[in-house]
Amino acid sequence: MYFDTYLWGYLLAITLLTVSPGVDTLLVIRNTVRGGFRDGALTSLAICLGLFVHAAVSAGGISLILMQSAWMFNLLKLAGACYLVWLGGKSLYSAYRGGGALKLEAGKINHRTVPVWVSLREGFLSNVLNPKTVVFYMAFLPQFIQPTDPALTKSLFLAGIHFIIANIWQLLLVLMVRRAYNWLSRPRVGRIFDSLTGSVMVFFGLRLGLAQ
Repeated sequence: MYFDTYLWGYLLAITLLTVSPGVDTLLVIRNTVRGGFRDGALTSLAICLGLFVHAAVSAGGISLILMQSAWMFNLLKLAGACYLVWLGGKSLYSAYRGGGALKLEAGKINHRTVPVWVSLREGFLSNVLNPKTVVFYMAFLPQFIQPTDPALTKSLFLAGIHFIIANIWQLLLVLMVRRAYNWLSRPRVGRIFDSLTGSVMVFFGLRLGLAQ
């Protein structure tokens, strides 16, 4: 039921989707620069936990209700757009203050101390409030679920595979960012990085909110 002939196609498709750059990738990189390995890893974990929410929603048919109810879907889209703009605005404000994402004192990099709940909240809400993920799971997961399969458990199983692949990829990103700490610790580079990530997040948020 779970390890059928369709699984290999799912593995290939979900891997290609995972490594494609997007808001989740940007958020993991930004938070790794902000708070180090723990911040990036917790953000990645929270993002991937959101996949189970989408899988359960898709299996329960709530996604179909959202897609058929214009005002409900638009409300979800607006919430996601506002959240992205808010995250981007925080990065732009950090760049404006000139604090940068990292500080270098006596040759040692000191990250900002970020509470665990902040990393988890940002990652989880970034994923759950993304209407594109709702639509994707609604259209994508049924391709790999047979009529005789239990929809909920099979959806959660497929989301679990996505969870593992996405976490591995995002943790690799975290490690790559760690190797660039010395370069990222320069104040000017930190301000440029905050400006770029903030601008991209605001752009994604406005584009999502204004899209018809």
